[in-house]
Amino acid sequence: MRSNDVKFGLQRAPHRSLFKSMGYTDREIDAPLIGIVNSQNQIVPGHIHLDTIVDAVKAGIRIKGGTPIAFSTIAVCDGIAMGHSGMHYSLASREVIADSIEIMAMAHKFDALVMVPSCDKVVPGMLMAAARINIPTIFISGGPMLAGSLDQSTLDLNSVFEAIGSVQAGTMNMETLKVYEDNACPGCGSCSGMFTANSMNCLTEALGMGLPGNGTIPAVYAKRIRLAKETGQMIMDLLAQEIVPRDILTKNAFINALTVDMALGCSTNSVLHLAAIAHEVGIKLDLELVERISERTPNLCKLSPSGPHHVEDLYRAGGVHAVMNELNKANLLDLDLLTVTGKNVKENTANAANLDSEVIRQIDNPYSYNGGIAVLRGNLAPEGCVVKRSAVAEEMLKHVGSARVYNSEEEVSRAILAGQIKKGDVVVIRYEGPKGGPGMREMLAPTSALAGMGLDKDVALITDGRFSGATRGASIGHVSPEAAAGGPIALVEAGDIIEIDINKGSIELKVSEQELKKRMEHWHAPKPKIDHGYMARYARMVSSAAQGAILDD
Repeated sequence: MRSNDVKFGLQRAPHRSLFKSMGYTDREIDAPLIGIVNSQNQIVPGHIHLDTIVDAVKAGIRIKGGTPIAFSTIAVCDGIAMGHSGMHYSLASREVIADSIEIMAMAHKFDALVMVPSCDKVVPGMLMAAARINIPTIFISGGPMLAGSLDQSTLDLNSVFEAIGSVQAGTMNMETLKVYEDNACPGCGSCSGMFTANSMNCLTEALGMGLPGNGTIPAVYAKRIRLAKETGQMIMDLLAQEIVPRDILTKNAFINALTVDMALGCSTNSVLHLAAIAHEVGIKLDLELVERISERTPNLCKLSPSGPHHVEDLYRAGGVHAVMNELNKANLLDLDLLTVTGKNVKENTANAANLDSEVIRQIDNPYSYNGGIAVLRGNLAPEGCVVKRSAVAEEMLKHVGSARVYNSEEEVSRAILAGQIKKGDVVVIRYEGPKGGPGMREMLAPTSALAGMGLDKDVALITDGRFSGATRGASIGHVSPEAAAGGPIALVEAGDIIEIDINKGSIELKVSEQELKKRMEHWHAPKPKIDHGYMARYARMVSSAAQGAILDD
């Protein structure tokens, strides 16, 4: 056991003394030491209840003879961080989470790990750590929030963001907004749509790093507690079998995950995170691969913000494994891959049934014959950019419009709320990339405001930053190279014509190459928006979004 390095033999008597100062018995010290990474706190709705999950995991570990030892890591709530300077720190927290887990696991020589995440950057940060440390590891998330309800219709966090635009447009009053505010988020869990948190928890299943149900069993269901106990027991089996993350996180496992991603219509942020996780095991996931998988994979689900269903509906319809079983019918998955169940994908999905073909379309009746995420390229984004195609209205799949250019989220939000954006416009938001942001802020406020004003079917948005998984409409993010690195998006001027064709995967700035060269001669990199502390260091080290915004060694 790795833990023998801190507990076995004559020279470790002082170490055992320290264990005993915390109340551990000789029997507990002799047993395998299983680290439980608990990201619980009292500021994130998806994490506020995680102590109950951790307690259940501990019970499962003890049933199988292990000694559970919990330690903490940070978690940012993207919803609460949204729309102000706090969002600079969200994506950057992914690296801190991965580093802090590596530090704790290596310093204390745990024999295995159970990861307990829930929300956006915590899931990929923990997966990055698991890949890096490479000891037996399994995931159990806190589960999705139930959708809110009002007058027999469903609400979620996105409903409240969009309601702000409706109030600004005069189609909703403040009293109704208050009702939305009071009812959209009824309890704990990761926000109820197929936003980034739930996307990543579902893709953890698809990668083979979580038990069936990890991504979809609602946070408040007793079945979530039972799954946590089963997870605690299963980590002891993985330890006995010496199954480690790099046995599971193979190139084909990432291809499976991207395939499920396209079928579910996950957040565009999943592309960023999967690339970063793959990097930890020496696998390159580029946008060309994403593009190929998208073109061959049918979109089977339209979960909020793309459609009326929520993750609780996906759970009732059979969950992630039911989606995988539909994909199996078209031979789109590698079924021979090992998972944390100790079984392969074929065995895990054999008995999964699609219980609601309205929530999970059958493979021969998809919403579309290509995936929920599209990759676009052109002279505006030579390294590519991404859009959640499944959340784009039919009439916006092809759009030509005049550019309205803004150098920050704050600028564009003021313009939108002042009624300055008109039908047909292409809104360009730049200097919000990994370096320029810094931190590649999600921008749900401007997209939601436009949707609330009824402009989401008439206006396109383009940014070198990110859009929330809750975003709908022609919201094109991750434009690479970013403006702060001198990418073409830095050269766009108000009134320039931009042509977008999502089905053809193209995005073109209708300005001559000669004119762009002339503009480049007068371009200067702006001063950093944050010039001290962690984010200043992050900005100096972070790579392009096309590479997953990983830190450049």
